[in-house]
Amino acid sequence: MCRTCVAIAGADYCVIAADTRMSTGYSILTRDYSKIIQLADKSVMASSGFQADVRALQKVLAARHLIYQHQHNKQMSCPAMAQLLSNTLYYKRFFPYYAFNVLGGLDSEGKGCVFTYDAVGSYERVGYSAQGSGSTLITPFLDNQLKSPSPLLLPAKDAVTPLSESEAIDLVKTCFASATERDIYTGDKLEILVLNASGIRREYMELRKD
Repeated sequence: MCRTCVAIAGADYCVIAADTRMSTGYSILTRDYSKIIQLADKSVMASSGFQADVRALQKVLAARHLIYQHQHNKQMSCPAMAQLLSNTLYYKRFFPYYAFNVLGGLDSEGKGCVFTYDAVGSYERVGYSAQGSGSTLITPFLDNQLKSPSPLLLPAKDAVTPLSESEAIDLVKTCFASATERDIYTGDKLEILVLNASGIRREYMELRKD
């Protein structure tokens, strides 16, 4: 099982992060397993849940994206990929993928976007999201720090966070450092992907190994 992932959308960037521990029960299977996959130029997905289902889902999305590229001669946008992921999960709703995903990237205007999912394809565009075993520890902290506007407020506000890119990265590092103290399934190393106008870059941070 793969456990904890987080994404934060900003005005012109998106930060998506996950730890690299894969474990079952009290056994750590590997300390260096990436939960993050790049689906398109401006779309990245992080997944928690049952690893065989996550890999199967990633392969289906890669195949569907390849078909899209042959038909339209362009990469899929992040909102289009979000809809494709929803459709793919909903198609399997009677025997679902045991995968809880967060999709991050940049939309057609260059704004950061984060989409959060349940196992059967219900999704929402949000300013930030956490999935997996550490989400119960991280989500209240993000709520306190970022205070995302309610979708019920009118006029509707942008679902992006007010932080700068470096502040968002520091916040993600703090989230995982604190979650690792309390959640035995989260730890070892933190992998962070940052998407902005200049492309994608990776950062790593060591976490507790116990």
